[in-house]
Amino acid sequence: MAAASPAPPLRGGPKMAGSTEPEAGPDLERVVEALELLLRPPAGPGERHGEAVPGPEGALRLETLRSNMSALEEQLRREPGWAALRGLRHAVLARAPVLAAGAASEADPCWAAACALLALLLCLKERLAALAAAPAARGAGAGAGTAPPPSADTLSVAQGRAVGRALRAAVGLGLVPFLPPGVGQLPGPPAPRSAPPATSGARLHAATAALSELAQHPALDAPLLARHLGLLLASLCLLGHGPAAYSEGVSEAERARCRETLQHILDRIYQPLAVRELLILQGRPKQSPPSPGEETKPALVRAPAWLRRLCGQLLSERLMRPSGVQAVVRGILEGTCGGAGAEAAAVDWRKCDAVAKILASCPQQCRSLQEYYRLVCPQVLGLLHIQDKLTALQFQRVATTTLLTMAKEHPQLAEKYLLQPLLAPLLRCSETAELLLEDLSAGAVLVTEEELGSCVEDVLKVYVVGNDSSSLLLGSLQSVLGVVFSLYSFAKQNVSYLRSPCQEILLWFLEKSEREVSLAVLEGFAGLNSIVPTLHPRCRFCAGSEGGATIAVEETISDEDDALYQKISLEQCHVESLVELLSHCQKSGLAGDFFIRCLQALTHVAAEDEVASNLAAAPGGSLLELEQYHAGQRRKLLVLQLVATLCENISDTVFTDVAQVQEFVAATLQRACASPAQGPGAAVEAQTLAMAMGLVAAMLGGAVQLQSSDFAVLKRLVPLLEELSRTYPEPVTQELASDLRIAICTHGAFSPGTLGAAADGVLGKKPGTGVQRPAGIPSGAPSLRGGQAPSWHSHSNSSAPGERSEEQTLSHEPSTTGPALAPCTDSPAGLQELLVSAYDPQPPSRAAALRCLTSLITQRDPEALGLQEKLLQVFLENVQHEDAFVYLSAIQGIALLSSEYPERILPILLAEYRCPACGTEDATAAITRMKLGEVLMRVTQALGENQLLQPGMSRIGVVDPIGSPLSPQSAALGLEAAGKRPDTQG
Repeated sequence: MAAASPAPPLRGGPKMAGSTEPEAGPDLERVVEALELLLRPPAGPGERHGEAVPGPEGALRLETLRSNMSALEEQLRREPGWAALRGLRHAVLARAPVLAAGAASEADPCWAAACALLALLLCLKERLAALAAAPAARGAGAGAGTAPPPSADTLSVAQGRAVGRALRAAVGLGLVPFLPPGVGQLPGPPAPRSAPPATSGARLHAATAALSELAQHPALDAPLLARHLGLLLASLCLLGHGPAAYSEGVSEAERARCRETLQHILDRIYQPLAVRELLILQGRPKQSPPSPGEETKPALVRAPAWLRRLCGQLLSERLMRPSGVQAVVRGILEGTCGGAGAEAAAVDWRKCDAVAKILASCPQQCRSLQEYYRLVCPQVLGLLHIQDKLTALQFQRVATTTLLTMAKEHPQLAEKYLLQPLLAPLLRCSETAELLLEDLSAGAVLVTEEELGSCVEDVLKVYVVGNDSSSLLLGSLQSVLGVVFSLYSFAKQNVSYLRSPCQEILLWFLEKSEREVSLAVLEGFAGLNSIVPTLHPRCRFCAGSEGGATIAVEETISDEDDALYQKISLEQCHVESLVELLSHCQKSGLAGDFFIRCLQALTHVAAEDEVASNLAAAPGGSLLELEQYHAGQRRKLLVLQLVATLCENISDTVFTDVAQVQEFVAATLQRACASPAQGPGAAVEAQTLAMAMGLVAAMLGGAVQLQSSDFAVLKRLVPLLEELSRTYPEPVTQELASDLRIAICTHGAFSPGTLGAAADGVLGKKPGTGVQRPAGIPSGAPSLRGGQAPSWHSHSNSSAPGERSEEQTLSHEPSTTGPALAPCTDSPAGLQELLVSAYDPQPPSRAAALRCLTSLITQRDPEALGLQEKLLQVFLENVQHEDAFVYLSAIQGIALLSSEYPERILPILLAEYRCPACGTEDATAAITRMKLGEVLMRVTQALGENQLLQPGMSRIGVVDPIGSPLSPQSAALGLEAAGKRPDTQG
């Protein structure tokens, strides 16, 4: 404990060290010898039966004290070597008349012993100060490489132990007997008073003044304040602030000096220690009943009201000082760090919450609540940055609980002094920030890596770990959520430790917010609305050197093409990050709700297409109208991109209950009612509508165990089905919609045959058979298991790169993995029905028929093998179909047929492939030729280095220069290129 400025003396008089030369005074050894003589233990057992001295030195008896004091006086009077000590002692007692009177009195041996001890300790202090001030020959007697000798005022270990015993005895004899109950008392009964109240105040003041003077010397303050700080503070509080009845004989000036000394000691010591001692003096606010097992422990006397108020004021002053918050927290929590104690303290949340409650309460002596928040809130945020691993968890909990408590009690002040500084680095680079970015040079760093990383970690600690979903916290976080999402997207594309905390922050907000708010925020992430402020358009993230990120001013891109490419790439990255984020929200149903919201937006896109095209074509439109038109087109493209990405990644598990399936079907029906299938995308719209209606039919047919509450949800589809049955142009769809409406209203009691056919088409069964779909039908066909919604997109996975499913494997043996298709093999009528279904206008039925025909070829059905050329014609005609599910099924059938009978089928296939090369190709012919190329690639893979096949393949240029066939991925890439370039030749 380093001393600051010296404390004001409690009594006047010249200092002995300034008027006495060191060589004229006694040696330190002589003073320590006098202390040991005064505290000498009893000589024999006969002296142990007297009255014990009260206080810590209870082992000393009254007879022993009288004997020791007599021996000391004898030594001082007779021994020549003690003359210097006698003179110094006389000078010290001359400055303290109360101590001099007490040392000479024989009526109270305890007080006389205390006065003698205090006088000798003051002599020791004077000698130490004189020795420190005297010039000394430095380095005398010290050889090279040896440590210098200690200074003349240094106490040895034995001398330090003797001084410690003397201080303990002086406190026990000079302070404890004069303190009233509840003021600095140790557990147990109060010590008996050794003096009448008329003299107690003067004696307590004399002892306190002497000990305070000892505390000014660096060699004596450590043993004194380390062991007896609480009793010394209690004496100063009683003398300076206590009732007048306890300060009889003490002048007002002396009481004022006691108050000054109290403040001086509290200011110069280690602040957590001061806080802890003040809390001990303050005592419990209320004496609670003892817990089981503590009935035998001595009870603490409750502190008086004036002392509790005084300690509260002093604690508030500690809190208002610089770094006062940390001092208060350490003062309460310190002492439990290290080993198992630290873990136990981390679990002791009650203690941390109690500290937080103290910090959140404004002291009475504070000028205003706003001033208190201005001083304390920055220190509360500083608790989040404690690096010590043993105490970081405690400090983090205290800081988080304090912040949440302040936010509840005074939300406006908490937002101004806590939340805004906490989120400042993120707010600084938001698009709503009022920064003069034009004045900043390109590449200027707005937020450093350390600042950004610390901010994200603090947000995680306060919001996610604190887990308080109040409107204030959610609203403040929403203001920077766009920047956090941009940072998450950046971290996802790079190697950064910020990805995980950003993801946790985003998921926490989406979980705790209301569903409509979460959906609107997700739309903001995708760029569909502006509810979430995003990163400033002139700011960009840069990779940091420590695995984090920085935010800097972006350089202006002069090339418009590069700027457009960068913008599109950023939007694509954001969409992928959004889908990745939604993959973690499927159990809560948020991903399904957002998918439905996107489908509803897609419905609006379909309804607005015709109006928007007329607006774009209208001449003389204003610039504002043109800008609005382009903004609408951008939104439509974003919706389409978002729906496509969602379908590609999470649509197979996106729905979690019947209600979401109903909303999906409702969105599809609304789109069909608003814009019936027509134009280039008519086939896709018709397929989607058929699949949605078939899904409802399958649910009503028993694919899902429906409850009465599920039928209540499905009844929401009745008005849409009724409108569809009246307005849709196709009679088959009208009839199916009417039948579905009746089945829903009757809770499935009435189930026409059209429902079974529609359900069979969706589930991949042969129409009218009710059997399971064969293994050849892809897994993407909708299926309902345990209420999970099917995948409406995954039928395209049959040609996904790198996947080899059973239907893709070309084998000469019949399939043994799927059930046999009895209706396809029992009678010629079954084969003829499949051939007719191969031209069905509904793509799912057509694709299912093609898959069944492929299965018959695999099973070597005699009837099917007899119609090889007819089957090849059916497959070739379906290759030209625009639906991916249909033409991929046809490609699979042709490939299987060619691999089984290459001698007969390959010449026809090669002729079909070469035919478009004879004249000018259009886009359709180029695409058809590329599809046939895919067939040839599959056949090549199945047959290997077949001598019959290789020459023909080489002639048409589908074998690479080293002789190996191209992969299906290469063929698919060529197909995509042909679709984009109608002028492609071969």
